[in-house]
Amino acid sequence: MAITLPARRAFHWGNAHAPWSPWAWRNTTFVTAGVPVHFTALAIFSVPWLLAVSTTGVLLALVVSVGLPMAALRPLTAVQRHRFWALLGVDVPVVPRERLGRGAVAAMVRSPVTWRQLAYHLLVGPVIAISGLLVVAVWAAGLPLALLNTYSWALRPSSPLALTGHAVTDGLLNAGGVVLLLIAPGLAGAIVRLDTRVALALLGPSRAEELERRVEDLAESRAGVVDAADAERRRIERDLHDGVQQRLVALAMNLGLARETLTGVPDDAMQVIAEAHREAKEALTDLRNVVRGLHPAVLDDRGLDAALSGIAARAPLPVRLQVDVPERPSPTVEAVAYFVASEALTNAVRHARAEQVRIVAARDGDVLRMVITDDGIGGAEPSKGTGLTGLRQRVGSVDGTFRINSPAGGPTVLTVELPCAL
Repeated sequence: MAITLPARRAFHWGNAHAPWSPWAWRNTTFVTAGVPVHFTALAIFSVPWLLAVSTTGVLLALVVSVGLPMAALRPLTAVQRHRFWALLGVDVPVVPRERLGRGAVAAMVRSPVTWRQLAYHLLVGPVIAISGLLVVAVWAAGLPLALLNTYSWALRPSSPLALTGHAVTDGLLNAGGVVLLLIAPGLAGAIVRLDTRVALALLGPSRAEELERRVEDLAESRAGVVDAADAERRRIERDLHDGVQQRLVALAMNLGLARETLTGVPDDAMQVIAEAHREAKEALTDLRNVVRGLHPAVLDDRGLDAALSGIAARAPLPVRLQVDVPERPSPTVEAVAYFVASEALTNAVRHARAEQVRIVAARDGDVLRMVITDDGIGGAEPSKGTGLTGLRQRVGSVDGTFRINSPAGGPTVLTVELPCAL
């Protein structure tokens, strides 16, 4: 039995201590509605055990005493959850359960969720139900006593509640009824608060389960943000490659043609054309570097091996590359691995003054491990602003590990492990 609840609503107690307050009637309605539900649950969970005691068949006794309560646990919990939502606007979170199948009953018996919910229905439920009956009794006694003076005159003179001859008694009873009416809302509110707190603790997920669920939600949302950022970089790369870059190529070609074909042009004008041609070619080179820095197209087309081979070929120092990735990881992981290698190679050239770099990338199961070694001067620290902090954050965005060993004098060894099962 599954009850789908709408979005969570705000809940507050209001002025529940005033008898005329709608919150007082709401709390009373909630407590009263819980009485039959709690007693029904108590009967469902206790009667089968009494029947099992009087049954001679062991198997039948086991089925009756265990099977029936377990079968009724989920529907009763769903009814209670719906009661809290419909009357109070309190959303008791649903705890994921094991799917029905072989071993489902044993897993249900071993689950702490089952025992928490049983504790609510068997231990807390009867106490709340009796308290609810007390609230009903207080209202039932307080209302006629508070209104005693409105009908006591119509009673027979011999009645102990008749106004004639019993004015003092009627006054005391009337005052007692008013006191009961003032007590009833507070009593109902206290029971509602107790029931709500206990239900959230026992019918909903535990604190550890709630934290685990939040961690999973945060991990999923973070993965979505990382994928969205990577997709946006790819879109920008395509726009630059297919738009701005093509325009710059056409501009450089036209300036080159003008430089070669125009005759009789003053030297000053030809110098301007030559300067513009050179600037256009340099701008085109810079734009290509920017495009590769955003997201190289070869990474999507041919994978990590080809992309790493490209940056190794363009490097101003020898790069020994070894890639063993028989199965391609997700595009996001590939992009992180590429940018880590690219930034590490840049740092080796600019800061470490290395003469040689070695890059080894291999996939071992669901982990892509990449080791980048240079023979530079070492001393690389994330706090020195060499881009290592950004690399650590980029690797951490996909739950990867980032380790660097860079003693003074070198060598520097950068080890990155990226999970491929994303």
